[in-house]
Amino acid sequence: MRAGAVVAAHPGVEELAVHAEELGLSSFWVNDTPMVHGDPFVALALCAKATRRIRLGVGVTSPALRSAPAAASAFASLNALAPGRIVCGVGTGNTARRTLGMPPTTVAELETFTSALQDLCAGRPTEYREGERVRDIRFLHADGQVNTADPVEFVVAALHGPKAAAVAGRRATGLISFGLLDPAAWQALHEARRAARITPYEAPRVADGVPPHEARHPIPHAPAAPVNSYLVTALHVLHDGEAPDSEAARDATGHLVLSLLDFAADNPAVADQLPPDVREAVRSLLDRRGTTATAPDRYTRLYPGYLTRIAPQDRDLVLPALMHTLALVGTREEIRTRVTALEKAGVDELLVQPVIDPPTEMARLAELLT
Repeated sequence: MRAGAVVAAHPGVEELAVHAEELGLSSFWVNDTPMVHGDPFVALALCAKATRRIRLGVGVTSPALRSAPAAASAFASLNALAPGRIVCGVGTGNTARRTLGMPPTTVAELETFTSALQDLCAGRPTEYREGERVRDIRFLHADGQVNTADPVEFVVAALHGPKAAAVAGRRATGLISFGLLDPAAWQALHEARRAARITPYEAPRVADGVPPHEARHPIPHAPAAPVNSYLVTALHVLHDGEAPDSEAARDATGHLVLSLLDFAADNPAVADQLPPDVREAVRSLLDRRGTTATAPDRYTRLYPGYLTRIAPQDRDLVLPALMHTLALVGTREEIRTRVTALEKAGVDELLVQPVIDPPTEMARLAELLT
C-alpha cells in the first residue's frame, strides 16, 4: 500500500513536504479548515515549488467554503506549479463548517460543485448559478496562468454513508475517508460507488424530459486522472513491552479521538447513539471546555486546538476502544496485518496525520509500508 501524510498549513510546511518526498511517500496533503488552520493553497504553492515528484492534495475543500470559480482557479494555479501532481479533495464541509458554528452543505450541492470543478480544471465551460441567475463560465486566459492540460485528481470525502460514495461513482472520482479502519465499511463504500457508476450514454439529458438543473452532470468520458481510495488515520508502533494505551500512544492518536468527541459533543443526536463510556467522555469534554451540548456558541469552546497535539490533562479521554477504532496502534506485525486487510478491501493509500514529531512519524510510516 502507498503512504502519504496530512498536515495543517503553517510556516515551514514545505520542508515537511520535501522530507516526505525524500522518504518516498506518494502524497502530501494540507487540511482546508478556515479559522482553525492556515490556508492550504498558500501552503501547497510553497510545497509545489520545493518538490518535484510527490502528489499534493487539499483534504478537503467544500462548496460551503469556496465558490466553484475560486476553487477551480486555486487548483488550476497549483497545477501550473506542479503539473499533474494535484489532488482535489471535496466534501460537504462537515468539519470546516462546524468549526464556524454552521451545518455542512448537502450532498446535492457537493455533486454540483464537484462537477463544476471537474469541468473548469479540464478547461471546459460549466454552468454557474447564483440564485436565479445562471451563466456559463470558463477560464478566459488559461495559457501561462493556470494549467488545464494536465489532469487534476478528484476524490470525494465519504464516511460511513453511501450518498457521498454514490457521488464518487457518478462523477468517476476516488474516495477519501477519515478514521475508517473497518474493511467491511470500505467494501460497502466501494460497492456504493460501483452501483452509482453510469456511462455517458446513461447520463440524464434535457432532451429526455429531465429538468435542466438535474441534467447538468455529464460524466467525463474516460478520466485521465487516476481513481484512488485514501484513508486518513494516525499511527503508533508500540515498542517492546509498551502498553497499547500508553501515554505515547494516546498522544499520537489523541487528536483523532478528540475530533470524534468534539463532533459528538457538537451533535447530541450522535452522542446519544454512542456506548456509555464514550457518552461519559463526551460529557467530561463539555464540562472541561465550559460549555453544553445545546449552547449556541459551543463551537468556540470545542474546536480550538482541533487536530493538533492534545493537552496532557485530556489523555484520559482517549479511550482505548476509540484508539483502536480510529487509529493504527500495535506492534509492527499487528499494524501490517490491519493494513493488509484494508488493502484487500480496496484502500490504495494510507495517509497519516502526524502531530507529535512529524518527520519521525512520517519516517515510521515509510518504514512500515516498505
